[in-house]
Amino acid sequence: MTIRQPIITVAGHVDHGKTSILDALRGTKIADGEAGSITQKISFTKFPVEQLKKVCPLIEKSGIKLVIPGFLFIDTPGHAAFNNLRKRGGSLADIAILVIDINEGIKPQTAEVLQILKEHKTPFIIALNKIDRIRGWQKLGGNLKENINSQQSHVKQDFDEKYYTIVGALNSYGFQADLFYNIEDFSKNIALVPCSAHTKEGIPEILFVMAGLSQKFLMDQLEVGDVAKGVVLEIKKENNLSYIESILYDGSLKINDEIAIASFDGFIKTRVKSIQEIEPLSFKFKSKEIVSAASGIRMQINSKDEILPGMPFMLYTSEEEVKENFKSEIFENIKTDKKGIIIKADSLGSLEAMIVLLQQTNVPIVKAGIGTINKSDVLSAKANLNIDPLDAIILGFNVSIGNDVPKFDGIKIISHEVIYKIIEDLQEYREKKTKEIEKERLMELASICKLEILHQYVFRNTSPAIFGVRVSAGELTENQELIDDSGDVIGRVKRIQLDNKGVSEALQNMEVAISMSGVNFERKLGDKKNLYSNISEKQFKKFKENRDLLSSDEIKVLQELKVMKEWN
Repeated sequence: MTIRQPIITVAGHVDHGKTSILDALRGTKIADGEAGSITQKISFTKFPVEQLKKVCPLIEKSGIKLVIPGFLFIDTPGHAAFNNLRKRGGSLADIAILVIDINEGIKPQTAEVLQILKEHKTPFIIALNKIDRIRGWQKLGGNLKENINSQQSHVKQDFDEKYYTIVGALNSYGFQADLFYNIEDFSKNIALVPCSAHTKEGIPEILFVMAGLSQKFLMDQLEVGDVAKGVVLEIKKENNLSYIESILYDGSLKINDEIAIASFDGFIKTRVKSIQEIEPLSFKFKSKEIVSAASGIRMQINSKDEILPGMPFMLYTSEEEVKENFKSEIFENIKTDKKGIIIKADSLGSLEAMIVLLQQTNVPIVKAGIGTINKSDVLSAKANLNIDPLDAIILGFNVSIGNDVPKFDGIKIISHEVIYKIIEDLQEYREKKTKEIEKERLMELASICKLEILHQYVFRNTSPAIFGVRVSAGELTENQELIDDSGDVIGRVKRIQLDNKGVSEALQNMEVAISMSGVNFERKLGDKKNLYSNISEKQFKKFKENRDLLSSDEIKVLQELKVMKEWN
Protein backbone atom coordinates (compact mmCIF):
# COMPACT_ATOMS: atom_id res chain seq x y z
CA MET A 1 0.00 0.00 0.00
CA THR A 2 1.43 3.36 -1.10
CA ILE A 3 0.51 6.52 0.82
CA ARG A 4 0.66 9.87 -0.96
CA GLN A 5 1.16 13.38 0.39
CA PRO A 6 -1.94 15.09 1.76
CA ILE A 7 -2.96 17.98 -0.51
CA ILE A 8 -3.25 21.14 1.58
CA THR A 9 -4.96 24.31 0.38
CA VAL A 10 -4.13 27.60 2.04
CA ALA A 11 -7.05 30.04 1.83
CA GLY A 12 -8.54 33.13 3.43
CA HIS A 13 -9.34 36.82 3.02
CA VAL A 14 -7.13 39.06 0.87
CA ASP A 15 -4.07 40.30 2.79
CA HIS A 16 -4.61 38.13 5.86
CA GLY A 17 -1.25 36.46 5.12
CA LYS A 18 -1.87 33.24 3.16
CA THR A 19 1.31 33.42 1.10
CA SER A 20 3.30 34.84 4.03
CA ILE A 21 2.34 31.81 6.13
CA LEU A 22 3.48 29.51 3.30
CA ASP A 23 6.70 31.52 2.96
CA ALA A 24 7.32 30.99 6.67
CA LEU A 25 6.64 27.24 6.29
CA ARG A 26 8.90 26.75 3.28
CA GLY A 27 11.52 29.45 3.95
CA THR A 28 10.78 31.51 0.82
CA LYS A 29 9.82 35.14 0.16
CA ILE A 30 7.19 34.87 -2.55
CA ALA A 31 4.84 37.47 -1.02
CA ASP A 32 7.47 40.21 -1.38
CA GLY A 33 7.52 39.74 -5.13
CA GLU A 34 3.76 39.76 -5.66
CA ALA A 35 1.93 42.83 -6.91
CA GLY A 36 0.67 44.54 -3.76
CA SER A 37 1.66 41.36 -1.89
CA ILE A 38 -1.49 39.67 -3.22
CA THR A 39 -1.07 36.27 -4.88
CA GLN A 40 -1.66 36.57 -8.62
CA LYS A 41 -1.55 32.89 -9.61
CA ILE A 42 -1.97 29.42 -8.22
CA SER A 43 1.28 27.85 -7.10
CA PHE A 44 2.13 24.60 -5.42
CA THR A 45 4.94 23.53 -3.12
CA LYS A 46 6.15 19.99 -2.61
CA PHE A 47 7.19 19.74 1.03
CA PRO A 48 9.14 16.50 1.66
CA VAL A 49 9.04 14.69 4.99
CA GLU A 50 12.73 15.43 5.71
CA GLN A 51 12.03 19.19 5.56
CA LEU A 52 8.88 18.69 7.63
CA LYS A 53 10.90 17.09 10.46
CA LYS A 54 13.57 19.79 10.20
CA VAL A 55 11.14 22.74 10.41
CA CYS A 56 9.00 21.04 13.06
CA PRO A 57 11.11 19.32 15.77
CA LEU A 58 7.85 18.88 17.73
CA ILE A 59 7.02 15.86 15.52
CA GLU A 60 9.97 13.76 16.68
CA LYS A 61 9.78 15.12 20.25
CA SER A 62 6.17 13.94 20.52
CA GLY A 63 7.07 10.49 19.20
CA ILE A 64 4.84 10.71 16.08
CA LYS A 65 6.12 8.27 13.44
CA LEU A 66 5.34 9.87 10.11
CA VAL A 67 3.96 7.58 7.42
CA ILE A 68 3.05 10.41 5.03
CA PRO A 69 5.85 11.33 2.56
CA GLY A 70 5.32 15.06 3.18
CA PHE A 71 2.77 17.68 2.09
CA LEU A 72 1.71 19.21 -1.20
CA PHE A 73 0.76 22.82 -0.44
CA ILE A 74 -1.38 24.86 -2.81
CA ASP A 75 -1.37 28.65 -2.54
CA THR A 76 -4.22 30.34 -4.40
CA PRO A 77 -5.43 33.86 -5.16
CA GLY A 78 -8.23 34.82 -2.77
CA HIS A 79 -10.96 34.44 -5.40
CA ALA A 80 -9.88 30.93 -6.38
CA ALA A 81 -9.72 29.63 -2.81
CA PHE A 82 -11.27 26.22 -3.46
CA ASN A 83 -12.99 26.85 -6.74
CA ASN A 84 -10.37 25.51 -9.15
CA LEU A 85 -9.49 22.75 -6.73
CA ARG A 86 -12.28 20.24 -6.68
CA LYS A 87 -13.11 16.63 -7.44
CA ARG A 88 -16.49 14.93 -7.43
CA GLY A 89 -18.13 18.17 -6.36
CA GLY A 90 -15.91 18.39 -3.26
CA SER A 91 -12.59 19.98 -2.56
CA LEU A 92 -9.43 18.52 -4.08
CA ALA A 93 -7.74 19.47 -0.81
CA ASP A 94 -7.51 16.70 1.76
CA ILE A 95 -7.17 19.34 4.46
CA ALA A 96 -7.07 23.12 4.50
CA ILE A 97 -5.44 25.95 6.39
CA LEU A 98 -7.78 28.90 6.73
CA VAL A 99 -5.74 32.02 7.51
CA ILE A 100 -7.48 34.68 9.62
CA ASP A 101 -5.90 37.93 10.80
CA ILE A 102 -6.57 37.75 14.56
CA ASN A 103 -6.87 41.55 14.62
CA GLU A 104 -9.50 41.74 11.85
CA GLY A 105 -11.50 38.56 12.38
CA ILE A 106 -13.84 37.01 9.82
CA LYS A 107 -14.11 39.06 6.63
CA PRO A 108 -16.43 38.46 3.62
CA GLN A 109 -13.96 36.22 1.77
CA THR A 110 -13.31 34.27 4.99
CA ALA A 111 -17.07 33.68 5.25
CA GLU A 112 -17.12 32.57 1.61
CA VAL A 113 -14.35 30.02 2.25
CA LEU A 114 -16.14 28.77 5.38
CA GLN A 115 -19.28 28.14 3.31
CA ILE A 116 -17.29 26.20 0.70
CA LEU A 117 -15.46 24.20 3.38
CA LYS A 118 -18.79 23.31 4.94
CA GLU A 119 -20.34 22.45 1.58
CA HIS A 120 -17.41 20.20 0.63
CA LYS A 121 -16.98 18.77 4.15
CA THR A 122 -13.26 19.58 3.98
CA PRO A 123 -11.39 19.23 7.29
CA PHE A 124 -9.41 22.35 8.19
CA ILE A 125 -7.46 24.17 10.84
CA ILE A 126 -7.31 27.93 11.36
CA ALA A 127 -4.05 29.87 11.47
CA LEU A 128 -4.72 32.95 13.63
CA ASN A 129 -2.08 35.09 11.95
CA LYS A 130 -0.46 38.40 12.94
CA ILE A 131 -0.34 37.89 16.70
CA ASP A 132 2.82 40.04 16.62
CA ARG A 133 0.60 43.02 15.72
CA ILE A 134 -1.32 42.83 18.99
CA ARG A 135 -0.21 45.92 20.85
CA GLY A 136 2.60 45.13 23.30
CA TRP A 137 3.14 41.57 22.03
CA GLN A 138 6.61 40.13 22.66
CA LYS A 139 8.24 37.04 21.26
CA LEU A 140 9.30 35.20 24.40
CA GLY A 141 11.01 31.88 24.93
CA GLY A 142 9.32 28.54 25.39
CA ASN A 143 6.61 26.86 23.33
CA LEU A 144 3.62 28.69 21.85
CA LYS A 145 1.31 28.01 24.81
CA GLU A 146 3.90 29.32 27.29
CA ASN A 147 4.61 32.29 25.04
CA ILE A 148 0.92 33.28 24.97
CA ASN A 149 0.42 32.83 28.71
CA SER A 150 3.63 34.76 29.52
CA GLN A 151 2.49 37.98 27.82
CA GLN A 152 1.79 41.01 30.01
CA SER A 153 -1.74 40.94 31.47
CA HIS A 154 -3.17 43.70 29.20
CA VAL A 155 -1.67 41.98 26.10
CA LYS A 156 -3.05 38.57 27.16
CA GLN A 157 -6.45 40.20 27.78
CA ASP A 158 -6.40 41.75 24.28
CA PHE A 159 -5.43 38.38 22.79
CA ASP A 160 -8.24 36.61 24.66
CA GLU A 161 -10.87 39.15 23.56
CA LYS A 162 -9.88 38.79 19.89
CA TYR A 163 -9.67 35.01 20.11
CA TYR A 164 -13.09 34.66 21.81
CA THR A 165 -14.67 37.03 19.25
CA ILE A 166 -13.47 34.75 16.43
CA VAL A 167 -14.63 31.61 18.30
CA GLY A 168 -18.09 33.19 18.67
CA ALA A 169 -18.21 34.15 14.99
CA LEU A 170 -17.21 30.62 13.94
CA ASN A 171 -19.95 29.25 16.16
CA SER A 172 -22.52 31.27 14.18
CA TYR A 173 -21.32 29.42 11.05
CA GLY A 174 -21.86 26.09 12.78
CA PHE A 175 -18.25 25.37 13.80
CA GLN A 176 -17.01 24.59 17.32
CA ALA A 177 -13.42 25.85 17.71
CA ASP A 178 -10.73 26.12 20.36
CA LEU A 179 -6.96 26.62 20.72
CA PHE A 180 -5.29 23.44 19.50
CA TYR A 181 -3.63 22.69 22.86
CA ASN A 182 -7.05 22.73 24.62
CA ILE A 183 -8.68 20.20 22.25
CA GLU A 184 -9.18 16.57 23.27
CA ASP A 185 -11.35 15.48 20.32
CA PHE A 186 -10.17 16.94 17.00
CA SER A 187 -13.12 15.34 15.18
CA LYS A 188 -15.52 17.70 16.99
CA ASN A 189 -13.52 20.92 17.26
CA ILE A 190 -11.67 23.10 14.75
CA ALA A 191 -8.08 23.68 15.90
CA LEU A 192 -6.98 27.32 16.16
CA VAL A 193 -3.22 27.89 15.96
CA PRO A 194 -2.11 31.44 16.88
CA CYS A 195 0.89 32.40 14.74
CA SER A 196 2.95 35.09 13.08
CA ALA A 197 4.37 34.70 9.59
CA HIS A 198 6.69 37.58 10.50
CA THR A 199 8.22 36.23 13.73
CA LYS A 200 7.66 32.53 12.84
CA GLU A 201 5.80 31.94 16.12
CA GLY A 202 3.28 29.12 15.74
CA ILE A 203 4.65 27.92 12.38
CA PRO A 204 6.06 24.61 13.76
CA GLU A 205 2.75 24.10 15.62
CA ILE A 206 0.77 24.46 12.34
CA LEU A 207 2.86 21.67 10.76
CA PHE A 208 2.57 19.58 13.92
CA VAL A 209 -1.23 19.78 13.99
CA MET A 210 -1.49 19.13 10.21
CA ALA A 211 0.75 16.07 10.44
CA GLY A 212 -1.19 14.69 13.40
CA LEU A 213 -4.60 15.22 11.78
CA SER A 214 -3.41 13.73 8.46
CA GLN A 215 -2.19 10.53 10.08
CA LYS A 216 -5.16 10.16 12.42
CA PHE A 217 -8.05 10.91 10.05
CA LEU A 218 -6.90 10.84 6.40
CA MET A 219 -4.95 7.61 5.87
CA ASP A 220 -7.75 5.82 3.98
CA GLN A 221 -8.12 8.59 1.40
CA LEU A 222 -4.32 8.89 0.98
CA GLU A 223 -3.95 5.40 -0.48
CA VAL A 224 -2.75 5.65 -4.10
CA GLY A 225 -4.94 3.85 -6.64
CA ASP A 226 -4.07 2.22 -9.96
CA VAL A 227 -5.67 4.82 -12.28
CA ALA A 228 -4.06 8.24 -12.73
CA LYS A 229 -6.48 11.06 -11.90
CA GLY A 230 -6.04 14.80 -11.66
CA VAL A 231 -7.50 18.27 -12.08
CA VAL A 232 -6.53 20.95 -14.61
CA LEU A 233 -5.65 24.18 -12.78
CA GLU A 234 -4.45 26.54 -15.49
CA ILE A 235 -3.31 26.66 -19.10
CA LYS A 236 0.16 28.26 -19.17
CA LYS A 237 2.19 29.53 -22.12
CA GLU A 238 5.96 29.62 -21.93
CA ASN A 239 8.48 29.95 -24.81
CA ASN A 240 5.65 29.55 -27.37
CA LEU A 241 4.63 26.25 -25.78
CA SER A 242 1.33 25.57 -24.03
CA TYR A 243 1.32 23.60 -20.78
CA ILE A 244 -1.53 22.21 -18.76
CA GLU A 245 -0.67 22.96 -15.13
CA SER A 246 -2.37 20.33 -12.99
CA ILE A 247 -2.54 18.44 -9.75
CA LEU A 248 -2.14 14.67 -10.01
CA TYR A 249 -4.01 13.36 -6.97
CA ASP A 250 -4.17 9.64 -7.67
CA GLY A 251 -2.17 6.94 -9.46
CA SER A 252 0.88 7.39 -11.70
CA LEU A 253 1.20 9.06 -15.09
CA LYS A 254 3.92 8.58 -17.70
CA ILE A 255 4.87 9.96 -21.11
CA ASN A 256 2.78 8.53 -24.00
CA ASP A 257 -0.09 7.59 -21.67
CA GLU A 258 -3.51 8.16 -23.20
CA ILE A 259 -5.69 10.38 -21.02
CA ALA A 260 -9.25 11.73 -21.12
CA ILE A 261 -9.92 15.35 -20.12
CA ALA A 262 -13.53 16.25 -19.32
CA SER A 263 -15.44 18.86 -21.32
CA PHE A 264 -19.05 20.03 -21.37
CA ASP A 265 -19.58 18.01 -24.55
CA GLY A 266 -18.14 14.81 -23.12
CA PHE A 267 -14.37 14.40 -23.04
CA ILE A 268 -11.20 15.01 -25.02
CA LYS A 269 -9.04 11.95 -25.67
CA THR A 270 -5.35 12.79 -26.06
CA ARG A 271 -1.80 11.54 -25.51
CA VAL A 272 0.74 12.94 -23.03
CA LYS A 273 3.77 14.27 -24.98
CA SER A 274 5.83 15.45 -22.02
CA ILE A 275 5.62 15.76 -18.23
CA GLN A 276 7.35 18.14 -15.87
CA GLU A 277 7.09 17.82 -12.09
CA ILE A 278 7.45 20.57 -9.48
CA GLU A 279 10.70 20.19 -7.54
CA PRO A 280 10.68 20.05 -3.72
CA LEU A 281 10.58 23.49 -2.05
CA SER A 282 10.96 25.17 -5.42
CA PHE A 283 8.96 26.80 -8.21
CA LYS A 284 11.02 25.08 -10.88
CA PHE A 285 9.80 22.12 -12.90
CA LYS A 286 11.91 19.14 -13.93
CA SER A 287 11.20 16.80 -16.86
CA LYS A 288 10.17 13.30 -15.83
CA GLU A 289 9.31 10.04 -17.57
CA ILE A 290 6.80 9.12 -14.86
CA VAL A 291 5.20 10.95 -11.90
CA SER A 292 3.16 9.64 -8.97
CA ALA A 293 0.47 11.22 -6.82
CA ALA A 294 0.35 13.62 -5.19
CA SER A 295 2.22 16.18 -7.25
CA GLY A 296 2.06 19.43 -9.14
CA ILE A 297 2.76 18.78 -12.82
CA ARG A 298 2.87 20.38 -16.24
CA MET A 299 1.80 18.36 -19.26
CA GLN A 300 2.02 18.86 -22.99
CA ILE A 301 -0.60 16.99 -24.99
CA ASN A 302 -1.15 16.39 -28.70
CA SER A 303 -4.77 17.62 -28.77
CA LYS A 304 -5.61 21.07 -30.18
CA ASP A 305 -9.04 21.16 -28.49
CA GLU A 306 -9.75 23.87 -25.90
CA ILE A 307 -9.05 22.65 -22.36
CA LEU A 308 -11.11 24.30 -19.62
CA PRO A 309 -9.65 25.10 -16.17
CA GLY A 310 -11.07 23.07 -13.30
CA MET A 311 -11.87 20.05 -15.48
CA PRO A 312 -10.88 16.59 -14.23
CA PHE A 313 -8.68 14.24 -16.23
CA MET A 314 -7.90 10.54 -15.90
CA LEU A 315 -5.99 7.76 -17.58
CA TYR A 316 -8.10 6.52 -20.50
CA THR A 317 -9.36 3.06 -19.53
CA SER A 318 -12.60 2.60 -21.46
CA GLU A 319 -15.19 4.98 -22.89
CA GLU A 320 -17.84 3.67 -20.52
CA GLU A 321 -15.69 4.10 -17.39
CA VAL A 322 -14.51 7.58 -18.42
CA LYS A 323 -18.06 8.78 -19.15
CA GLU A 324 -19.38 7.39 -15.88
CA ASN A 325 -16.52 8.99 -13.93
CA PHE A 326 -16.92 12.43 -15.51
CA LYS A 327 -20.71 12.32 -15.24
CA SER A 328 -20.47 12.06 -11.45
CA GLU A 329 -17.67 14.67 -11.38
CA ILE A 330 -19.40 17.36 -13.43
CA PHE A 331 -23.00 17.16 -14.48
CA GLU A 332 -24.45 16.09 -11.14
CA ASN A 333 -23.23 19.41 -9.73
CA ILE A 334 -24.14 21.72 -12.63
CA LYS A 335 -27.92 21.85 -12.28
CA THR A 336 -29.94 24.58 -13.98
CA ASP A 337 -33.58 25.67 -13.84
CA LYS A 338 -36.23 26.19 -16.52
CA LYS A 339 -35.90 29.95 -16.04
CA GLY A 340 -33.36 32.22 -14.38
CA ILE A 341 -30.18 34.23 -14.86
CA ILE A 342 -27.05 33.38 -16.90
CA ILE A 343 -23.71 32.75 -15.15
CA LYS A 344 -20.15 32.42 -16.48
CA ALA A 345 -16.95 31.59 -14.56
CA ASP A 346 -13.26 31.00 -15.17
CA SER A 347 -13.30 27.33 -14.22
CA LEU A 348 -15.58 24.41 -13.44
CA GLY A 349 -14.94 24.72 -9.72
CA SER A 350 -15.70 28.45 -9.76
CA LEU A 351 -18.95 27.71 -11.57
CA GLU A 352 -19.94 25.15 -8.94
CA ALA A 353 -19.14 27.60 -6.13
CA MET A 354 -21.33 30.26 -7.79
CA ILE A 355 -24.19 27.79 -8.19
CA VAL A 356 -24.01 26.82 -4.50
CA LEU A 357 -24.06 30.46 -3.33
CA LEU A 358 -26.87 31.44 -5.73
CA GLN A 359 -28.96 28.47 -4.61
CA GLN A 360 -28.52 29.62 -1.01
CA THR A 361 -29.95 33.03 -1.98
CA ASN A 362 -32.80 31.41 -4.02
CA VAL A 363 -31.65 32.86 -7.35
CA PRO A 364 -32.59 30.54 -10.27
CA ILE A 365 -30.04 29.79 -13.06
CA VAL A 366 -31.10 28.99 -16.62
CA LYS A 367 -27.64 28.77 -18.22
CA ALA A 368 -24.15 28.15 -16.79
CA GLY A 369 -20.82 28.02 -18.60
CA ILE A 370 -17.05 28.56 -18.50
CA GLY A 371 -15.14 31.33 -20.27
CA THR A 372 -15.70 34.79 -21.72
CA ILE A 373 -19.16 36.41 -21.66
CA ASN A 374 -20.14 36.23 -25.34
CA LYS A 375 -22.86 37.22 -27.81
CA SER A 376 -24.83 34.02 -27.17
CA ASP A 377 -25.03 34.81 -23.44
CA VAL A 378 -26.38 38.31 -24.13
CA LEU A 379 -28.99 36.98 -26.58
CA SER A 380 -30.10 34.46 -23.92
CA ALA A 381 -30.44 37.33 -21.44
CA LYS A 382 -32.41 39.33 -24.02
CA ALA A 383 -34.86 36.43 -24.36
CA ASN A 384 -35.37 36.64 -20.58
CA LEU A 385 -36.52 40.27 -20.86
CA ASN A 386 -39.93 39.17 -22.13
CA ILE A 387 -40.26 36.37 -19.56
CA ASP A 388 -38.98 38.09 -16.41
CA PRO A 389 -36.84 41.28 -16.47
CA LEU A 390 -35.30 40.20 -13.15
CA ASP A 391 -33.65 37.32 -15.03
CA ALA A 392 -32.15 39.51 -17.79
CA ILE A 393 -28.85 39.34 -15.92
CA ILE A 394 -25.43 37.84 -16.68
CA LEU A 395 -23.00 37.17 -13.85
CA GLY A 396 -19.31 36.85 -14.70
CA PHE A 397 -16.83 35.52 -12.12
CA ASN A 398 -13.24 36.38 -12.99
CA VAL A 399 -14.01 36.40 -16.75
CA SER A 400 -13.78 39.08 -19.44
CA ILE A 401 -16.55 40.42 -21.71
CA GLY A 402 -16.10 39.65 -25.42
CA ASN A 403 -15.60 42.44 -27.96
CA ASP A 404 -18.55 41.21 -30.06
CA VAL A 405 -21.07 41.49 -27.20
CA PRO A 406 -24.05 43.67 -28.28
CA LYS A 407 -25.65 46.14 -25.89
CA PHE A 408 -29.37 46.02 -25.12
CA ASP A 409 -31.42 48.15 -22.75
CA GLY A 410 -32.59 46.19 -19.73
CA ILE A 411 -29.74 43.65 -19.72
CA LYS A 412 -27.37 43.84 -16.76
CA ILE A 413 -23.87 42.34 -16.74
CA ILE A 414 -22.29 42.03 -13.28
CA SER A 415 -18.64 40.98 -13.36
CA HIS A 416 -16.14 40.72 -10.53
CA GLU A 417 -13.23 38.59 -9.32
CA VAL A 418 -14.68 38.02 -5.85
CA ILE A 419 -17.78 35.82 -5.65
CA TYR A 420 -19.33 37.42 -2.56
CA LYS A 421 -19.14 40.84 -4.28
CA ILE A 422 -21.03 39.46 -7.31
CA ILE A 423 -23.77 38.05 -5.05
CA GLU A 424 -23.93 41.35 -3.14
CA ASP A 425 -24.18 43.42 -6.36
CA LEU A 426 -26.77 41.02 -7.77
CA GLN A 427 -29.02 41.31 -4.71
CA GLU A 428 -28.71 45.11 -4.73
CA TYR A 429 -29.55 45.27 -8.46
CA ARG A 430 -32.53 42.89 -8.18
CA GLU A 431 -33.97 44.92 -5.29
CA LYS A 432 -33.61 48.13 -7.29
CA LYS A 433 -35.04 46.50 -10.43
CA THR A 434 -37.98 45.06 -8.47
CA LYS A 435 -38.93 48.56 -7.29
CA GLU A 436 -38.65 49.89 -10.87
CA ILE A 437 -40.88 47.10 -12.19
CA GLU A 438 -43.45 47.72 -9.45
CA LYS A 439 -43.47 51.41 -10.30
CA GLU A 440 -43.95 50.64 -14.00
CA ARG A 441 -46.80 48.24 -13.20
CA LEU A 442 -48.48 50.91 -11.06
CA MET A 443 -48.05 53.50 -13.82
CA GLU A 444 -49.91 51.18 -16.20
CA LEU A 445 -52.89 51.14 -13.85
CA ALA A 446 -55.41 53.93 -13.32
CA SER A 447 -55.18 55.43 -9.83
CA ILE A 448 -57.61 53.95 -7.35
CA CYS A 449 -59.02 56.09 -4.55
CA LYS A 450 -61.89 56.69 -2.16
CA LEU A 451 -62.68 60.22 -0.93
CA GLU A 452 -64.72 61.37 2.04
CA ILE A 453 -66.56 64.63 1.21
CA LEU A 454 -65.95 67.32 3.83
CA HIS A 455 -69.31 69.15 3.71
CA GLN A 456 -68.11 71.84 6.14
CA TYR A 457 -65.59 72.97 3.50
CA VAL A 458 -67.57 74.02 0.40
CA PHE A 459 -65.76 77.05 -1.06
CA ARG A 460 -67.78 77.41 -4.27
CA ASN A 461 -71.05 75.70 -5.28
CA THR A 462 -70.51 75.71 -9.08
CA SER A 463 -68.48 76.95 -12.10
CA PRO A 464 -66.36 75.23 -10.89
CA ALA A 465 -67.44 73.59 -7.67
CA ILE A 466 -64.64 73.80 -5.06
CA PHE A 467 -64.89 71.71 -1.90
CA GLY A 468 -62.84 69.80 0.64
CA VAL A 469 -62.20 66.04 0.66
CA ARG A 470 -60.18 63.60 2.74
CA VAL A 471 -58.39 60.74 0.92
CA SER A 472 -59.66 57.63 2.74
CA ALA A 473 -57.65 55.20 0.58
CA GLY A 474 -55.40 55.18 -2.45
CA GLU A 475 -54.21 58.22 -4.38
CA LEU A 476 -56.12 61.16 -5.88
CA THR A 477 -54.67 62.68 -9.07
CA GLU A 478 -55.59 65.57 -11.34
CA ASN A 479 -58.00 64.80 -14.21
CA GLN A 480 -59.27 61.73 -12.38
CA GLU A 481 -62.91 60.86 -13.11
CA LEU A 482 -65.01 60.41 -9.97
CA ILE A 483 -68.27 58.57 -9.27
CA ASP A 484 -70.56 58.73 -6.26
CA ASP A 485 -71.43 55.80 -3.98
CA SER A 486 -74.28 54.73 -6.28
CA GLY A 487 -71.93 54.46 -9.28
CA ASP A 488 -73.10 57.62 -11.10
CA VAL A 489 -70.40 59.67 -12.84
CA ILE A 490 -69.91 63.08 -11.18
CA GLY A 491 -67.11 64.54 -13.31
CA ARG A 492 -63.34 65.07 -13.50
CA VAL A 493 -61.01 66.67 -10.96
CA LYS A 494 -59.70 69.88 -12.49
CA ARG A 495 -57.31 70.98 -9.75
CA ILE A 496 -56.09 69.84 -6.32
CA GLN A 497 -55.03 72.36 -3.66
CA LEU A 498 -53.18 71.80 -0.40
CA ASP A 499 -52.71 74.84 1.86
CA ASN A 500 -53.68 77.13 -1.04
CA LYS A 501 -51.00 75.62 -3.29
CA GLY A 502 -51.68 73.51 -6.36
CA VAL A 503 -50.52 69.86 -6.15
CA SER A 504 -50.71 67.07 -8.72
CA GLU A 505 -51.69 64.33 -6.28
CA ALA A 506 -53.00 63.66 -2.80
CA LEU A 507 -52.17 60.55 -0.78
CA GLN A 508 -54.11 58.61 1.87
CA ASN A 509 -55.22 60.64 4.95
CA MET A 510 -54.48 63.99 3.27
CA GLU A 511 -57.20 66.67 3.37
CA VAL A 512 -57.29 68.82 0.22
CA ALA A 513 -59.61 71.08 -1.79
CA ILE A 514 -60.62 69.97 -5.29
CA SER A 515 -62.30 71.84 -8.14
CA MET A 516 -64.69 70.19 -10.63
CA SER A 517 -66.21 71.91 -13.71
CA GLY A 518 -69.83 71.28 -14.70
CA VAL A 519 -70.77 70.22 -11.18
CA ASN A 520 -73.35 71.86 -8.92
CA PHE A 521 -72.21 70.75 -5.46
CA GLU A 522 -75.58 71.27 -3.71
CA ARG A 523 -77.58 69.35 -6.32
CA LYS A 524 -75.16 66.49 -7.04
CA LEU A 525 -73.20 66.05 -3.82
CA GLY A 526 -75.25 67.69 -1.08
CA ASP A 527 -76.43 64.33 0.28
CA LYS A 528 -73.41 62.20 -0.70
CA LYS A 529 -70.78 60.93 1.73
CA ASN A 530 -68.08 59.39 -0.51
CA LEU A 531 -66.59 59.64 -3.99
CA TYR A 532 -64.63 56.95 -5.84
CA SER A 533 -62.25 56.89 -8.80
CA ASN A 534 -64.10 55.64 -11.86
CA ILE A 535 -62.32 52.58 -13.31
CA SER A 536 -63.36 50.22 -16.11
CA GLU A 537 -63.96 46.50 -15.67
CA LYS A 538 -60.72 45.86 -17.61
CA GLN A 539 -58.80 48.08 -15.20
CA PHE A 540 -60.52 46.36 -12.27
CA LYS A 541 -59.21 42.97 -13.51
CA LYS A 542 -55.73 44.46 -13.93
CA PHE A 543 -55.85 45.66 -10.34
CA LYS A 544 -56.90 42.18 -9.21
CA GLU A 545 -53.93 40.65 -11.03
CA ASN A 546 -51.63 43.14 -9.32
CA ARG A 547 -53.23 43.09 -5.88
CA ASP A 548 -49.75 42.43 -4.40
CA LEU A 549 -49.01 46.11 -5.12
CA LEU A 550 -52.13 47.38 -3.34
CA SER A 551 -52.60 48.27 0.30
CA SER A 552 -55.33 46.56 2.34
CA ASP A 553 -57.40 49.80 2.19
CA GLU A 554 -57.10 49.92 -1.61
CA ILE A 555 -58.17 46.26 -1.87
CA LYS A 556 -61.20 47.13 0.29
CA VAL A 557 -62.09 50.01 -2.11
CA LEU A 558 -61.77 47.58 -5.01
CA GLN A 559 -64.29 45.25 -3.35
CA GLU A 560 -66.72 48.16 -2.83
CA LEU A 561 -66.42 49.11 -6.52
CA LYS A 562 -67.01 45.48 -7.51
CA VAL A 563 -70.27 45.36 -5.53
CA MET A 564 -71.30 48.81 -6.74
CA LYS A 565 -70.75 47.98 -10.42
CA GLU A 566 -71.86 44.33 -10.10
CA TRP A 567 -68.67 42.95 -11.64
CA ASN A 568 -67.74 39.28 -11.38
